[in-house]
Order: sequence, then C-alpha cells, then structure tokens
Amino acid sequence: MLRARLAAKKCSKAASSVPMSRFDDAPVNYEGLAKNIDIVKGRLNRPLTLSEKVVYGHLDNAAEADIRRGESYLNLRPDRVAMQDATAQMAMLQFISSGMPRVAVPSTIHADHLIAAENGSVADLKVANTLNREVYDFLGSAGKKYGVGFWEAGSGIIHQIVLENYAFPGVMLIGTDSHTPNGGGLGGCCVGVGGADAVDVMAGIPWELKCPKVIGVELTGKLSGWTSPKDVILKVADILTVKGGTGAIVEYFGPGVESMSCTGMATICNMGAEIGATTSMFPYNHRMRKYLDSTGRSAIGDLADANQGLLSADAGAEYDQHIHINLDELRPGINGPFTPDLYHLASEVGNTARKNDWPVEVKYGLIGSCTNSSYEDMGRAASLAKQIADRGMTCKAGFSISPGSEQVRATIERDGYTEIFEKVGGVVMSNSCGPCIGQWNRKDTEKGEKNSIVTSFNRNFTGRNDSNPMTHGFVASPELATVYAITGTLDFDPEVDELTAPDGSKFKLETPYGDELPGKGWEAGKNYYTHPPAEGAGEVIVDENSQRLQLLAPFNAWDGKNLENAQVLIKVKGKCTTDHISAAGPWLKFRGHLDNISNNFLITGLNSENEEMNNVCNWTTGERGGVPDIARQYKAAGVPWVVVGDDNYGEGSSREHAALEPRHLGGRAIIVKSFARIHETNLKKQGMLPLTFADPADYDKIRPDDKITLTGITELAPFSQVTCTATHADGSSDSFPLNHTFNDLQINWFKNGSALNYMKSKM
Repeated sequence: MLRARLAAKKCSKAASSVPMSRFDDAPVNYEGLAKNIDIVKGRLNRPLTLSEKVVYGHLDNAAEADIRRGESYLNLRPDRVAMQDATAQMAMLQFISSGMPRVAVPSTIHADHLIAAENGSVADLKVANTLNREVYDFLGSAGKKYGVGFWEAGSGIIHQIVLENYAFPGVMLIGTDSHTPNGGGLGGCCVGVGGADAVDVMAGIPWELKCPKVIGVELTGKLSGWTSPKDVILKVADILTVKGGTGAIVEYFGPGVESMSCTGMATICNMGAEIGATTSMFPYNHRMRKYLDSTGRSAIGDLADANQGLLSADAGAEYDQHIHINLDELRPGINGPFTPDLYHLASEVGNTARKNDWPVEVKYGLIGSCTNSSYEDMGRAASLAKQIADRGMTCKAGFSISPGSEQVRATIERDGYTEIFEKVGGVVMSNSCGPCIGQWNRKDTEKGEKNSIVTSFNRNFTGRNDSNPMTHGFVASPELATVYAITGTLDFDPEVDELTAPDGSKFKLETPYGDELPGKGWEAGKNYYTHPPAEGAGEVIVDENSQRLQLLAPFNAWDGKNLENAQVLIKVKGKCTTDHISAAGPWLKFRGHLDNISNNFLITGLNSENEEMNNVCNWTTGERGGVPDIARQYKAAGVPWVVVGDDNYGEGSSREHAALEPRHLGGRAIIVKSFARIHETNLKKQGMLPLTFADPADYDKIRPDDKITLTGITELAPFSQVTCTATHADGSSDSFPLNHTFNDLQINWFKNGSALNYMKSKM
C-alpha cells in the first residue's frame, strides 16, 4: 500500500437543515456521515481515504460492519436513486411487483435513452414523444403513484441532470446506468447498479456492496494547451485496461486536481466505468464550490466548506494501488478502435491507423454525451469551430453535437455557440444520449462499410454507435473530435499541422478555450420536470397486449438439486460486453418487455464453434438457429442450459436485461474466466449462477456440444466450490472446480429464485 500525500482538515459535525436538492425535503446529513466515520476510525485505528469516508459513512451499522477491503460485503444506506428511462422501465416493474406503496428515498427517472438522433433536436424530440408515448406515460404515472420525480424527454442526459441538481460532496447515490460515477466530479460516491439494486434502496432495504479496494491516482502539474480532463482518463484506461479497476474505487488527489473544472472532473469519473471501477471520486475543492454556487446550491457549498475534513482523505491514508500522472507531461490522446483502453497519442494515431489498416479518413465527429457535454466542453469546441467559420470554411466530415441538458442547450444557444456549430455544418441534436448508445439513424454509410468516426463519448465497442460492426470508433476529447470533424482525417496533429483557408493561406488552429461556467449565468430553458405529489396518485396501467411493456411474473425458486446434463447454449469467444449480451440501439424500445427484449440475447456474441454470430446448434435435435431461438427450444423441451464465456464477461453497461434474459429463457448458469462487477451482481439478483473457472485454462476443456453437470450446488456456501463435469460427445469427460462469490444473503436470493422473491418473502 502507498500513502497519499495530502492532509485533511478537522471534521466539523454541525447538523444540517439544508435540503439535498431544491426538489427535496431530505437534508444533507454530514452529521450522520461524521458519526459513522468516527465509529469506523475508532475500530480500524487508521487514516481513511476519501472514498472510505463516504462509503463507510453510509454504513447501515457502522459499529458491527465487517470492513475488509476487497473481501467483505457492506450494507449501505444510499441517499438517493436515479434511473434512466431504458432501465427505469424494468426497475419500476420490479418495484411494482414488490408491493411497496412508495419509495423510501428520493428517486428520479430521466427520459434520455429513447430519443434517436437523425434530423436535429426539434424534429427528433417530436418523433420520440410520439413513438415512446406509451413508455413515457407509464414512467410518468409510476412516478406519481410511487413518489418518483420524472424528467421528461428533452430535459437532458441523466448524469448531467444529476450533476446540476442532485450530486453534492459526500452524497451516496446509486443509478441504473453504468456512468452514474459522473457525480464523483462533485465529490459524490455515485455508483452504477442494476435495477434490482435500485429496487432494494427504493424499498428501504440496505444496499449490499463488496467493500471496495481503493486505487489512488495522484495528479501533479497542470492541464494546459490542447490537453483536457478527457486525456487523463484515456491515459488511466491505458494503464489499468478495461478490467483493472474492477472491485475498486478510483480516487484522484494531488495538486493537479486544482487545474480542472468540476465538469472536467466529472468527465474523468464518468469514463472510469470503462476500467471496471465501482466508481471514481475527487476531493472537495474550490472548483466544486464554484459549480454549486453557479447551480443555485450555495447553501450546500457553505455546509461542505464547514465539513471539508469529511470530504478529503486523511493524511497518511493508504491505497491498494498508486498511479502517478504528471499533467505537465500528458499529451492529447485518442483511444480505439473497438475498445476504450487502446491508447494512442493524437500526434501518432494517423500512422498507427495506416499500419493497422484502419480507415484514416474520418466520416463523422460527434461531441456531447454524458461524458463531455458541459458548457465548458461546448465552449472549447466552439472556439475551434469559430476559427474556421471566420474563414468561410466548413467541416469536411459530418459533425454532430448533443448538449447534456436543457440548461446547457439554452445557454449555449444564448451565448452564440449553437450558431457557430451550425455555420460549420454541425447539427445540434436533442438533449439526450443519442449516438453514444446507438440511437443514431445514420445515413452517410451502409452497414458493413468500413469507416472511422471520432467521438467524445465513453465507449466504442463493435457496432456500439451505429450498429455497423465495421465502424471504427475512437474516443477523444470534444476538442479533438471537433478537429477531426473539421479535417476529416486522423492524420492531423493540431499542435503542429496547418490548415489551408479558401484564400490559400495557411494557419494553425489556436489552442481551444472555453469558460468554465457561463458568465451571464444559466439560461433555464423549458421546464421538463414533474415532481411527484405528496401522496400517491392515479394508477399505473400496462396494456396486456402491449409490445413495449410487460408486467413481471416471479421466477421459479431453485429446485434444491444439483444441475445435471445441461446443454452448452453457446461458448462465447473473446470480448463479450453487455452490448453483445443484450444489444441497445433499435432494441431499446423493448426494455420494458422482457419476452420481446430476450430476442436479442447474445446475438452478437462470437460462437467459438464456428466463429459466427447468432448461429448455434440445438444439440438435442441437430437444428441450427439464432441464440435466443435455440434457448427457447431448450426451455420448451425442459432442457437446462449454460453459457460459457471468456474474460471480463459483461463489461460495459449496467443493463440488467443481460441477466434477466438468460433467466427468462431457461438458463441456469454462466461459466466464465472472470466477470465485470455489475453484471455478476445482476446475475445473482435474478437467481442465476455466475461461476468462474478456478483455472482459466479449463475454459478450453469445454466443447460447444458438451453436456454440463454442476455438483456442489446443494452445499453452496461462501467460499465453497462447484465441480463442473463436461461430458463430451465421444463419451469422455473432464471435471474441474469452479469458484463463486456468493455470500449468505446472496445464496438466499438464489434459493428463492431471485433477490426480489427473497425480499417479498420477508415482507
């Protein structure tokens, strides 16, 4: 372990009557945080990191909690819940089936995922409100009945709305989206979870989290020139890879933090999801105070100032891993294609693309998304666009802009940024996720056409943005994405290369600049928020014939037996993200209908048998078909099945559909080399068996046509092993051990058929 080189001021324990947001009565509870921290410090007798203070400060029982980083499980009491519309459907359907009359903590729903980008903000929002009316009405009525605030379509992206209104230093917030850690830019412990976890918290049940390890990232030097906060997380992804943060909170500290805006810190925390981190956090500082003041929360700022000792690490606090980045030496980076941890210097990516036969021509530059859609981001991008607009030039590639919120959209329009973008050929899309999550009705290329795009987004998995597996997606800062839209090529280094103006003169782009916060204050724009009534009102109606919404039936409880002669549905080869397991894009419209959404189960997973997608064999009949089709055939015939997978299975999104679908289709176990954190938890919540090879080399012992028997399930206990026997078609077999991470509570979820079943059994 290595020690942090920073000190914390003495904690203040003043009680608070300051509400957590302008919409809530619940107060900021630094007094409770301080009380728990004192108890834990007395027990552990050591300095605490910032993330430990906030996590342990929210313990349900600080005096008796088993606190061992990376080993024990913690029962926590988060302050609030936030849900985006694609995952909120299933979360609210589960909450309804729980029988609870009203949510126990402040909660919100944000309509941001179901709006497709095509023709610009006004037109796209109109189409979305028509196509998704049934879903929006369901979410709005569920909010009114159960006490959940509803941010309607057009309000903005969940994480920007949370930053503007709900995040604050020391808050613990869980959200049904993997990029919930965005709130760490304002000093919060904000964690992405599946809908079943959200249901627990909304029902007033302690939320369970494996006690995180802590990775310390020390920042020295100062950001300047073309280097931006995005470059910090691109480099961290290079160092840690897509699974290096699994089971850990990444905590930033050091003098370099002071050179970043609050929204810049949020960018870093947001994309921390791509390294598998539980969340990421920054210590409270004057940049956060400026943001709180700007967004009308000076009272929280005053309280945070008085409690700074709670909101930064203790001197001598120890980290499980230490990373140092000198911002003076950091250069602009660009990561991709097909994975967010493949790092290149922007000055070298053109040559690297040629060597790897990646398209050097850039077809599209896209800025915005929850990662980079702040006022400052838009300002820095506009400062570059203005330089070519003033010379009568336009972008050589397509250029798309997605503001993070209605407040950002209205303010950049007032301040002239929108006009600049449009002058150079940019199209301002709706305040929503859009192309970042595959909601992009792209017209400039055909599916299967090899091409490159550069975005300021967070993910670039195969087919992620436009459903085209031949689109080479690169992620970079909004400044660089704008440059590549301007030039239309990866082979351009803005720090040294020149452009040619229409009059033939040569010029270099000046260093991008953008105001941290709007000098004239925020323009509110249209109000899209509906606060729930004090008492539940109305009814939530789901049409039994709906193709978009479906009430949930409980899963069957475990039959009390070991698993015998299960078929291998598919042995997946290579990277398998939640996008592979449950694709987004056009499938988003079925996120509230479990049976329909299950038709996308693993349709883009690579079958090791034939290295094809969505082509597997029903080994009981010899018939071939798509993965969900064969799964349904096995289920109808009473044949249990398992999936076999590779490393970091389920990385990416928090979508619990990737766990609900195999359960719904008759799956019993997922056997892999390793899991991503959220997906493993989601599988447990739905009564599945997530198992890992004790020896990863045993992956090679399983053949696609094997029958799998799992023994030791009847004796399932913490730290026990399950024995897997793979019987081959020739009659031979291999047996080997499998590991699991179930604790006693989670074993009860499994035995009862799901966490929701277990919760209902205790009501």
